[in-house]
Amino acid sequence: MAKLRVLSAREVCRILEENGFIQVRQRGSHIIMQMQTEDSTITVPVPNYEELRIGTLRSIIRQSGLPRALFEVT
Repeated sequence: MAKLRVLSAREVCRILEENGFIQVRQRGSHIIMQMQTEDSTITVPVPNYEELRIGTLRSIIRQSGLPRALFEVT
């Protein structure tokens, strides 16, 4: 398993948008991204920081259901 990249909130939001998420709102320092599926809505909050901590990035990956490889060092 490759190492996760150090990403900013802007980069994470771009990856999420490329995979079907849209930004629905921002309140304070959190950007709320959502994706509609057939039977539910996936909501992922992204803290608007220059560098996201690895644990926060792991949580975003888990909540989004996207493959970890999108966020790894290539």
